[in-house]
Amino acid sequence: MLRRDHGDDQQPMRKAGQRLWAAATARPALTLLIVGGVSATGFAPLRFWPLTLIAYALLLALTAKANTRRDAAIRGYAFGYGQFVVGLNWIAHAFSYQDSMPHWFGYGAVLLLSVYLAIFPAVAVLLAWTLGRSRPTALILALAGSWALTEYLRSSLFTGFAWNPLGVIWVGTGIDHVARLVGTYGLGMAAVTAAGAVWLFAMGERRPAIALAIKLAVVAGIGWMHGATLRGEEGQSVAIRVVQPNINQNEKQDPQLEWENFQRLAALTGAPTGSARLVFWPEAAVPAILDMEPVWRARLATVLGPDDLLLLGGDKYYFGPDPENPHAGQRLRGANNSVWVLDAAGALRGRYDKAHLVPYGEYLPMRSLLSAIGLSRLVPGDVDFWPGPGPRTLDLPAAPGRPALNMGVQICYEIIFSGQVIDRAHRPDFLFNPSNDAWFGSWGPPEHLAQARLRAIEEGIPIIRSTPTGISAVIDADGALRGSVAHHEAGAITAILPAARAPTLFARTGNILPIALALGSLLLAIAIVRGSGYGKRT
Repeated sequence: MLRRDHGDDQQPMRKAGQRLWAAATARPALTLLIVGGVSATGFAPLRFWPLTLIAYALLLALTAKANTRRDAAIRGYAFGYGQFVVGLNWIAHAFSYQDSMPHWFGYGAVLLLSVYLAIFPAVAVLLAWTLGRSRPTALILALAGSWALTEYLRSSLFTGFAWNPLGVIWVGTGIDHVARLVGTYGLGMAAVTAAGAVWLFAMGERRPAIALAIKLAVVAGIGWMHGATLRGEEGQSVAIRVVQPNINQNEKQDPQLEWENFQRLAALTGAPTGSARLVFWPEAAVPAILDMEPVWRARLATVLGPDDLLLLGGDKYYFGPDPENPHAGQRLRGANNSVWVLDAAGALRGRYDKAHLVPYGEYLPMRSLLSAIGLSRLVPGDVDFWPGPGPRTLDLPAAPGRPALNMGVQICYEIIFSGQVIDRAHRPDFLFNPSNDAWFGSWGPPEHLAQARLRAIEEGIPIIRSTPTGISAVIDADGALRGSVAHHEAGAITAILPAARAPTLFARTGNILPIALALGSLLLAIAIVRGSGYGKRT
């Protein structure tokens, strides 16, 4: 009887793997540039998160092969550059709406922005290599900690750019509930650790790989258990209506379409139902100066029932004398990007001013220099927006059938900043996140929605999103979608406002805990290396 040697069957695959590995180690920077681009497919809309874990496993493997700090930094930079160029491709689409700047420059802008952003992965890999290169387990711990710390720095330095932190790949997987404990940056550490388990397993180190996987499973279980302890809050039976008019960016700016756009919003709002509704319209929903145009306020009030409230975006303008020509009279000096609360009588009942502004979108840094060479903001306008004071809670008055509510607001881009979205001294019942994603291409809106879902999990607070072209959604306190309107579709969501949870651990501590965990991970990596003797490997 003949026996089949299964080892012989595996020889071609083993040899092919060896050839690929030889090619990767021969051109590590080029390999990691490509692998970094592949890692971006783990984010929305593709959500191929297993590929992201494999990509980070390759980053660990090639980092371990680096001979000098310079080699390690270059490898981290190449990986980060590839990830940002692919993940931020939607930025190029924004330039098609601004005739003051060449449309083709959008692709150059993505490349240039990635030149800066890739510094943070380079620093993370350099630090990890320096502290943990002699032991695989130490290298994994060091990269998990350094990646979390550099992502936090990326969200903070020079006003911050927190888009697509690594932890967002877990949204919708069940592991995302760990964010209740350690937030987005802690989830990023979990992703690097999972990638480390993949790397160890590929090297044949099955026991430490399984040990890491078990630890991750335990942490995920603790996240679920923590969520279970927060259950039991009864929701207020508040009727809400979320409107998505599918008004494109070029239509929004056309004054000839002003009445048609309003009619579209009004029709989707629907007739009053007799219940006291909260009606949500998008960022910059109407082109009016609401506190200066009573005709517009009266027009808006016609869409409301007697106890309804309309929550909508609209600018607040500031006028004053021109300092360069004081005899020329009043002129527009600046503006706030605001959300207004309007009642059925046309009265304004509150306002929130956006605090975290988008550079080059809502203000032009170094305006005197850049405007002189022909550059301008991506959003049309000759004056800059001014920042508001930061997170605050607005009081929404009670009405028959509707209790008094506390509403937090984060306009568009603000929702991506983990730990910075609510006034902790006056915790709201829910967050309103009006946005204008019409210029974000096809990748930007689902990426934006995923980050909003993660904020809901972190804070234990439902989030309502209304955008002109999508993706509008009602997100509950677990990050689940209770309703949504797809990208580039007109529609409305009728729902009951989801209940908030009791404050999560992250809601009480913010980013203190994940930063502490990241530092602890670095210290543990150092301890492993020193405890085993420098230069020894597992």
